[in-house]
Amino acid sequence: MKTTVETDIAAPIADVWRIYTTPEDITQWNTASDDWHTTKASVDLREGGAFSSRMEAKDGSMGFDFAGTYTKVVPQKRIEYSFGERTAQVEFTPSDEGVNVRVTFDAETTYPIEQQRSGWQAILNNFARYTERSQGKTS
Repeated sequence: MKTTVETDIAAPIADVWRIYTTPEDITQWNTASDDWHTTKASVDLREGGAFSSRMEAKDGSMGFDFAGTYTKVVPQKRIEYSFGERTAQVEFTPSDEGVNVRVTFDAETTYPIEQQRSGWQAILNNFARYTERSQGKTS
């Protein structure tokens, strides 16, 4: 089942795109809760390129690699990728206020849809906050 989360970010499209796709930035915003963090990230931003984010509980009790392959990249507009048997699309749409970022992903069957949507939305909200705080700074 396809599920969508989205947020509006008060920042220029170039900054939103850069922060979404730069490993050093990804480690700063890619978390759904304060007790988790992303310890490392890699990005080969091209069709057929791989990505990976190592996500771990801060207490060291568990972790996993969120990894996949980019299937379509349209700079500052769209990223599509596969991860396992699932896919996701990220759309970047400029607006008067900044950029709308919409992520549509295939839900998995282990956890309830609302729990998955909530986690993906929390990560996207962290991305928006981090991006807006980063305005005027170099990364």
